[in-house]
Amino acid sequence: MKVAYIFSTTGHTVSYKLGKMILPQLEEHRHGADVIGMFFFDDNTFALRKGNPLGERLGAVARENGMLLMLCDQCASERNLAVLREDGKYDPVDTVEGVQVGCFPDLYAALEGNPPDQVITL
Repeated sequence: MKVAYIFSTTGHTVSYKLGKMILPQLEEHRHGADVIGMFFFDDNTFALRKGNPLGERLGAVARENGMLLMLCDQCASERNLAVLREDGKYDPVDTVEGVQVGCFPDLYAALEGNPPDQVITL
């Protein structure tokens, strides 16, 4: 089964649920589902800031498995993790290697060739 995670709840969602549950399972290849993408909202975007230990670990797993990591463009921009280009798209700034920035249409387009069977919002 292929899944995509959306991290929309602030607080301990990313540090605890992702950092202590999901990510260790992904690193140990025992998660039980093929995670094809993760989308981060609000302060959860800070997890993918360059140098963040959780984000660096997640970035390594994503690169190894071809997993999409995307930040909400408006959330990332408000937190100085993205800059607006002249064409209206955003570029990531000071983020873990391979992170993308976009909105739902960008997420849909990125997952279109390999759509998830389930989308899980945490």
